[in-house]
Amino acid sequence: MLRDITLGQYYPADSVIHSLDPRVKLFSTLIYIISLFCFRGAVSFVVATIFLVMVIKSSKVPFRFMVRGLKTIAMLMLVTAAFNLFLSPGDPIFSFWIFTITAQGARNAILMAVRLTYLILGTSVMTLTTTPNQLTDGLERGLMPLSKVGIPVHVIAMMMSIALRYIPILVEETDKIMKAQMARGADFENGNMIKKVKAMIPLLVPLFVSAFRRAEDMAMAMEARCYHGGEGRTKMKPLIYRRRDRAAYLVVLVYLAIVLLGRTFFPWPM
Repeated sequence: MLRDITLGQYYPADSVIHSLDPRVKLFSTLIYIISLFCFRGAVSFVVATIFLVMVIKSSKVPFRFMVRGLKTIAMLMLVTAAFNLFLSPGDPIFSFWIFTITAQGARNAILMAVRLTYLILGTSVMTLTTTPNQLTDGLERGLMPLSKVGIPVHVIAMMMSIALRYIPILVEETDKIMKAQMARGADFENGNMIKKVKAMIPLLVPLFVSAFRRAEDMAMAMEARCYHGGEGRTKMKPLIYRRRDRAAYLVVLVYLAIVLLGRTFFPWPM
């Protein structure tokens, strides 16, 4: 399960998506997330599906590698679908004991599962095709207007970049500690919920110790290199918009417009 976490990982490839400016990918991801919770009709759903398939194909990231990230949210998807299925009011189509399934509930459950799936796949494209350094530069340049009102944009971008960078490292560290504990007789699979929680204590303690040690080492390394924030710093590779970046902006805006038009003129039947 730990190996299935794809968030924060970078997949090197020579593709159009990899070569885009990180600001374009951040903006496009935001627009894509907004569109997922805007579509309400078959036309918008088909457009969102085609757009996602084209982006994944253009990224040259293997689809099976990207789908691995869905396993980590399978339980969240089941719980969300169950709440929508049994708690949505509407016309009942099936009833058992205290549970009643309505037509609106079934539709909402399916829509929410699809939206979560598309959300994970779409955001995975951004992290898999963008290095942590590019994400930091893109966030900093994209949020630069907020620095005029005293918000430490560089610090926020650096924190988010470090957090994303350390997700794969912590996953790998957790996997090593689990294997070491299992070799000593620990059981993380069998037993009731209380036993499983108790079995996690020998895993969490060394994991937190390792995480704090890594954080301290990084702080000392940054201080040794006289790091004092973003003031006065220059970029070795400054971000410059190119023709393909402007074309990508146009494609994303056209996609959002089609989704909104589909929501207005081709909604789901009531």
